[in-house]
Amino acid sequence: MAATSILDRLFSLSGRTALVTGAARGFGLMMARGMAEAGAHVVLNDRDGRALQHSVAALTDEGLEVSAAAFDVTDAAAVNSAVQAIAGQRGRLDILINNAAIQNRKPVLEYSAEEWRAIIETDLTGCFLVAQAAARVMQPQGSGRIINIASIVAHVGRARLAPYTSAKAGLEGLTRVLAAEFGASGITANAIAPGYFRTDFNQALLTDTAFVEWVEGRTPTGRWGDPEDLLGAVIYLASDAAAYVNGAVLTVDGGLVATM
Repeated sequence: MAATSILDRLFSLSGRTALVTGAARGFGLMMARGMAEAGAHVVLNDRDGRALQHSVAALTDEGLEVSAAAFDVTDAAAVNSAVQAIAGQRGRLDILINNAAIQNRKPVLEYSAEEWRAIIETDLTGCFLVAQAAARVMQPQGSGRIINIASIVAHVGRARLAPYTSAKAGLEGLTRVLAAEFGASGITANAIAPGYFRTDFNQALLTDTAFVEWVEGRTPTGRWGDPEDLLGAVIYLASDAAAYVNGAVLTVDGGLVATM
């Protein structure tokens, strides 16, 4: 009984409202489901309204408390309007998961300026805009959790990923600034840096047998991550268990970047 009590006290998200961007599929959908199972009401965001409604309906059918907010994270006016609407409907916003991202792999010399800007706008500027809007709601509450989904490529260079790597490195820097500015308001900001996971986002890599085997051989755990491998880190950082964790980057990669 005591063990159950302390787990509930530290890790339950009951009564909290969470917003997950890029949640129609992949990591975002998995994180939304996990936080809803932990007791939160989760607002799923995506710019693909049709896919978003399908995912919300599926989670609702599972008995989970979820709703939808379709907007583009790069549209500042839409972001502010949506976040204010969520706060108005729910009475508060406790957790933000900045997950929306796009990718475009090619050599540095082949990127156009427009392709560079598109990735930076979504993967970095979009996270700033949503975090800014969320902080405006969280600060008067005196509490909140901002969790940015970064990447191990922010720590190690890899060819054909110039804008994505730059955006994720910038996102880790933004995380530290948010932690410094809002910690006194009861808002923590942390990042998670996933390694190689079996998701739709990495589908192009997963079709390359040689690369799949390289990741498995290079990673101490000997495998790619499954989406649920990220869930414990998300629940932890969103919960009271991480109340004194602020400005941290939690790497979830099976040990890949820790070894030579």
